[in-house]
Amino acid sequence: MARRLAGPPATPHGEDFSFVSPLVKYLLFFFNLLFWMISMVMVAVGIYARLMKHAEAAMACLAVDPAILLIVVGILMFLITFCGCIGSLRENICLLQTFSICLTIIFLLQLAAGVLGFVFSDKARGKVSEIINNAIVHYRDDLDLQNLIDFGQKEFSCCGGVSYKDWSRNMYFNCTADNPSRERCSVPYSCCLHTADQAVINTMCGRGMQAVNYLEASEFIYTNGCIDKLVNWIHSNLFLLGGIALGLAIPQLVGILLSQILINQIRDQIKLQFYNQQHRADPWY
Repeated sequence: MARRLAGPPATPHGEDFSFVSPLVKYLLFFFNLLFWMISMVMVAVGIYARLMKHAEAAMACLAVDPAILLIVVGILMFLITFCGCIGSLRENICLLQTFSICLTIIFLLQLAAGVLGFVFSDKARGKVSEIINNAIVHYRDDLDLQNLIDFGQKEFSCCGGVSYKDWSRNMYFNCTADNPSRERCSVPYSCCLHTADQAVINTMCGRGMQAVNYLEASEFIYTNGCIDKLVNWIHSNLFLLGGIALGLAIPQLVGILLSQILINQIRDQIKLQFYNQQHRADPWY
């Protein structure tokens, strides 16, 4: 009896089957779209801030102009999320790999910065002290910087870097005899002790405070420096800072995870399409 020829083997999945999950694909797309829009807002705010004011004072006391930093971070985020958006929508492995690698590098850099900041806490404290002292020098040169310092001194109930006499670094508050300023030997009003029922703030309440000793000055102003207050606040709010760090890390880890899942699904889909093409070309394959 003649043997019956076997038919062609069946394909493992139907022609309409896809390994690519629409849930993962569009979740990654909208995830990147959100941060893509945020990046455009950051760039717009940075450009506006740069055009509306001069940044000489900010550049003098900070390593980087905040407006420029905002623009650079916004552009970097724009490019990375653009790769994520287009890569997920077009199922492009190259763009998704670029997105995943960039997020991984940023995450590792943040992790390294946190570890180094903890290990070299003394150097970090010295850098903070340098920034505060430079900010004191340029207190009157920039209104935004002035408002930031006043907010910090009122919020932390402190005055100056190490003590209230650090304000002698500023040319207007300098306590030397040849200083013609009306604010000679004074401190900003944000150093002053204020009562809860005080309706009008006396902006000259710190006049002549550098010329008196700590005990006398403590009756009218905060005498402790802001560096120790800031360090104590950090030690008291480690859980809060850890939560903020975790909040920054989670979106990055989610983006890396989703992109890697989608990349693997796309690769499986490519293998399936290749198998189906070979099967159609050679039914006995």
